[in-house]
Amino acid sequence: MTQSFPKEELYGLTSQLRRAAYSVPSNIAEGSARNTLKDYLHFLYMARGSLTEVHYFTHLATRLTYINSQAKAQLREQISATFSRLHGLIQAVEKGSGTH
Repeated sequence: MTQSFPKEELYGLTSQLRRAAYSVPSNIAEGSARNTLKDYLHFLYMARGSLTEVHYFTHLATRLTYINSQAKAQLREQISATFSRLHGLIQAVEKGSGTH
């Protein structure tokens, strides 16, 4: 999606959105390799924060007319589905760790 952003955004919004998107699965993977559920949760919370950034940057890109309403709807659906799955994972790990 970011390939169609203006060239002047390459080191701005394009870079930020891509980094946030890459960060979600990266944090989940890194957390799963940790020795404790507490550490795993820490990385899951960071993944959730990155996903929230993706949501905001998508909103901003729409307001700046870098993406159209069809792309926005598709992205929102993907973000929502990912958030739901991540939330479920967080709840399961919290339950297993006795955190909540």
